[in-house]
Amino acid sequence: MPHMNRRHLLMLTSAGLATFSMPVLAQSDRLRLAFIPQENPEKLLGDIEAITSWLSEEIGVPVEGFVTIDHAAAVEALRNGDADISFMGALPFVLAEKEIGAVPLLSEVYRDAPSYTGRVFVRRDSGFKTLADLEGRDIAFADPISESGYMYPLAEFERAGVIAGPKDAEDFFGRIFFAGGYQQAMQAMAEGLVDAAGASQYADLLLTPLQQSQVTWIAESEAIPSHVVIARPELDASLRQRFVNAMMKLNMPEHRDKLRYLYGPDGYVATDPSVYDGVRKMAQRYGLL
Repeated sequence: MPHMNRRHLLMLTSAGLATFSMPVLAQSDRLRLAFIPQENPEKLLGDIEAITSWLSEEIGVPVEGFVTIDHAAAVEALRNGDADISFMGALPFVLAEKEIGAVPLLSEVYRDAPSYTGRVFVRRDSGFKTLADLEGRDIAFADPISESGYMYPLAEFERAGVIAGPKDAEDFFGRIFFAGGYQQAMQAMAEGLVDAAGASQYADLLLTPLQQSQVTWIAESEAIPSHVVIARPELDASLRQRFVNAMMKLNMPEHRDKLRYLYGPDGYVATDPSVYDGVRKMAQRYGLL
């Protein structure tokens, strides 16, 4: 991993990173959900209000939600009891599993599969055709503990033979930025603030239609287990099950429209912890576990 003094943070005001909801202190009579800012947090705040209102009716207790600064903050909220449940990527999950015994509940489904990929995006007019073309160039990743927004895209540079391992990334790139989310990293690339972005295969959908037509990708990772919904281990088992039951209702035709408030998956399935073994192994190789 790049050294801390070489990590830069792009705070894109156009993406609204300055606005966050604050977590609520632990209470036994409500459920608190932590969301990661993989897209514009201002949009997420409206989505959270819509989905938590519906979940409150389904579960029978008040449901509240807030946007964390990043994946690490979501894990910390679970650790501290400021959140009961969190939506996060596979890598933050395996870290939370190791650190606090987090319990996986549900996995997102996209296009009938509980998996997706990471890609390296560039502008179409950049002239970049291969990963080797990015030597000495600036790149924005979403988050240092994101699988599709950092670890898996970076692994493609290793697979292509342009770096020997993650520690060599600092010498290969001009500068490495962590933008705080998929949308922020993609905006940085699309607006020419950096030369490339490492993000989810669906991250270009967070751009405007014009920007989507102006970007492409030059590398794609192996399949990654999809994002997961996890709970702190101390959460009441009955309340946890009621939450899972409510979320599974989102697979029904009459409720599928509400999926757009939860990052837009096609549905949810019960999590199989074993499918994250590959992420665990890669996290160990990157020194994160």
